Amino acid sequence: MPLSLRIPPGKEKLLRKAAAKAGKTKTAFILDALDEKLGLGKNREKEVRSLGGWMSHEEARELRDSVNVFNK
Repeated sequence: MPLSLRIPPGKEKLLRKAAAKAGKTKTAFILDALDEKLGLGKNREKEVRSLGGWMSHEEARELRDSVNVFNK
């Protein structure tokens, strides 16, 4: 279903840059943001936190360090 969204020029510029950095179209970037905001998809940090609840602090730190490469 088509949807028109008016975005101020400054925000559109930020959106364009963020989408390009993520390797996505602006539409895909916005849809991912909506999914995250609506709780329809877990982001990487939430997923790691939910899986890491049974870990010791040391194990959680090691996991954080190991997956940090994905934030680049």
